[in-house]
Amino acid sequence: MKVLVISPKNKTLFNFRGDLIKKIIEKGHEVTAIGPDKTFIDDVLSLGVKFIEVPFSKDNTSIMGDLKYYRQLKKIIKQECPDVVFNYTIKPVIYGSLAARHAGIKRIYPMVTGLGRLYASNNFKARILRLVTGGLYKYALKGCNRVIFQNTDDLNKFVKLKYVSSEKVVRVDGSGVNMERFLVNALPSENTFLMIARIIKEKGIFEYAEAARIVKKKYPDARFLLLGGYDNSMGAIKPEEIQPYIEDGSIEYLGETKNVVPYLEKARIFVLPTYYREGLPRTILEAMAMARPIITTDWPGCRDAVNHNVNGLLVNPQDSKDLSDKMIHIIANPIQAQQMSKKSLILCQEKYDVNIVNEKMLDIMSIK
Repeated sequence: MKVLVISPKNKTLFNFRGDLIKKIIEKGHEVTAIGPDKTFIDDVLSLGVKFIEVPFSKDNTSIMGDLKYYRQLKKIIKQECPDVVFNYTIKPVIYGSLAARHAGIKRIYPMVTGLGRLYASNNFKARILRLVTGGLYKYALKGCNRVIFQNTDDLNKFVKLKYVSSEKVVRVDGSGVNMERFLVNALPSENTFLMIARIIKEKGIFEYAEAARIVKKKYPDARFLLLGGYDNSMGAIKPEEIQPYIEDGSIEYLGETKNVVPYLEKARIFVLPTYYREGLPRTILEAMAMARPIITTDWPGCRDAVNHNVNGLLVNPQDSKDLSDKMIHIIANPIQAQQMSKKSLILCQEKYDVNIVNEKMLDIMSIK
């Protein structure tokens, strides 16, 4: 059997889908991956896939650009003749599903890994784009066997808006986390907070920095680490915009890394104050696998993984004061932090282990 994976970004192929791809290959099947460029190509090829480059811009609203992407996908799908197409994120889902259907593929399984900033904003441009995107989703998903979602909010929204019928939808618990890589270690005693995210506005970067500044007035020894790369997409934050928080000691910016494990080992609490329309943030699952209490927003995807006052605390989106209050609470209640730590690990073992998630994915796609 030949499986074709259509990805928006090469890094996600090995970082989010690597274990799934390896599992498919272990079962004796062939995997071809489509990505937008040659970045991280060695990491991608190390999975054992055949790689094909099909450029596109995920933030570009050019009709001609999208049509070109669709035509290139259709041409390659006809050449490759895959038995199964698995595609994820907005443009690969829409144009990959249409291209596969029009190329005669009978088994198409798109995965909605969050709705992005388009569904988080309510300005005029976003509303118009949602109308267009909604129509495209509805047309594209009509020819798919099942549509996979990573959180309950997105699944219910697509059904309510009639983008897809309730009979076709199925939910999985995010992308899963490799618990052999993210090994549990003892909770450090120091009050070290860690946020891992792309440096874009909607991830809650400014809220994190503002909350850190507030907390350090009461707990000057508390540390607030920020790990992640700068971005060129809409909502990107320039280095000089967070420099004041670095200079006054509110946050410590650590740059970007392929291996977040050493940083999670040093952290006592993981924080993600996002208001981006996430699927189910992998960073939260990685922190849970290492038995960390979580502070995150009461927001689609995030609230699927975090039970308030059980394995973490939920805060109001775009509310640095509420975030600082929750940070202060967890510092002042070390016994509760230890209890949340244990609950995070148990929840991860029961629901989010990558082996559990991938078995469900293979079952959905009927890959034996």
